Amino acid sequence: MPNPIAYLVLALWPVVTAVLLTRLPLDRAIILSLLLGYLFLPEPPAVFDLPAMPPFNKHNIPALSVFLICLWRFGLKGSILPESRIGRALLLTFVLSPVLTVLTNAEPVFYGQIGLPGLGPKDMVALVVQQFLLVLPYLLARRFLAEGGAQRELLVALAVSGLVYSLLMLIEIRLSPQLNLWIFGYYQHYFGQSVRFGGYRPVVFLYHGLWVAFFTLTAVTAAWALWRNDARQNGAKYLVAAIYLTVILVLAKSLGAMIFAVLLIPAVVFLSRLMQIRLAIVIGLLAISYPILKGADLVPQDRLLQQAAQIDPDRANSLEFRFENENILMERAYEKPVFGWGSWGRNHILDPTSGNILTVTDGRWIIVIGVYGWVGFLAEFGLLVLPLILLWRETRYAREEDVSPFIAPLSLLLAINVFDLLPNATLTPLTWLLAGALTGYAERSRARNRQSRQSHTALRWRSIM
Repeated sequence: MPNPIAYLVLALWPVVTAVLLTRLPLDRAIILSLLLGYLFLPEPPAVFDLPAMPPFNKHNIPALSVFLICLWRFGLKGSILPESRIGRALLLTFVLSPVLTVLTNAEPVFYGQIGLPGLGPKDMVALVVQQFLLVLPYLLARRFLAEGGAQRELLVALAVSGLVYSLLMLIEIRLSPQLNLWIFGYYQHYFGQSVRFGGYRPVVFLYHGLWVAFFTLTAVTAAWALWRNDARQNGAKYLVAAIYLTVILVLAKSLGAMIFAVLLIPAVVFLSRLMQIRLAIVIGLLAISYPILKGADLVPQDRLLQQAAQIDPDRANSLEFRFENENILMERAYEKPVFGWGSWGRNHILDPTSGNILTVTDGRWIIVIGVYGWVGFLAEFGLLVLPLILLWRETRYAREEDVSPFIAPLSLLLAINVFDLLPNATLTPLTWLLAGALTGYAERSRARNRQSRQSHTALRWRSIM
């Protein structure tokens, strides 16, 4: 169980946020509050569990702190909703659809002698608040991180924090994942999953070693992108940082993250800005199409398993286990396909005697479909992919120099994160931060393009007259 230090640092984080917002530029303070909170605060079960509220933890305390302080300092100037109608509809559906989830799940669920309660008004309030807290980084980033300077700050913060985190990772690679136990008094996952390839996979203060590897991937990509695009600093420093972080990524022992790196590093180094955005939209659309194809039974599972077995039998067995659980959970989800089963583990299959959960939800997509139904899935994944679509719309006829050099690698990072939500549940505050920053940039670009067209039309009219 978490020790008092774990709860103390969670309770003090609003104070840290206030200090950052007082002493640093607003964009940098927002980025650091969310990023450092995600990296260094303790994972659940270190939470503040208040009545009729969702648990307050490392994923929502930093964002809520930033939101309340910004609300106090700046007030409600302008809308917090996206400008596009589709974006507003997706956001409101994401936050409010749990109301219908609760209303359609008032009955208890029984597995033999084991019963799960029906959902009521308290669950309705808790789930709506939970969704709002989850999307807060998106709202903050859309409002305050929409300009190119803020996006550079985001890439720099990812690269530098990756360098800092690598020191802690090296400790755990050598000694085994122990930092969370030493400092906060508990180990946050199953230790056996940290043993890989004859060594240890670092976990540090995140949920799982896969989460650490994926964060390292974002830091690696950010460092390579800065080396290519940022002329204001010494390129040699970025190059050394990028190479070093690439080595750390290999030491993190995650095959998926290394495969993503093989795609992302050449893309940010060699592709043009416009080509990177186009590649990002392809990756994002592929990610959102997989659950739809899976629901229509159009995924060639046997062929994929055969190909995986030729590469690594262990990975093939892992993939087969995922497919089996996805199929069971999809059948369960089809019993309530529109708004899902809601909370309390009602989307799972339970042992009728012991009450133990028999199914495993690895991918974020199957979790969302089971809990909130296809409506919740389309709202969540639609919000994450929409920035890529908006960017493509605003840049498809643009010149290379008219696109921020930092927006293209950020779009790739968002796209690959959405893709990683298929095998894993790596939806973090950083995911929403990226989505919000890209949405804000796309909206500003649309406003500039509209103003430019109006000015051009006015000039043409004057010349005719």
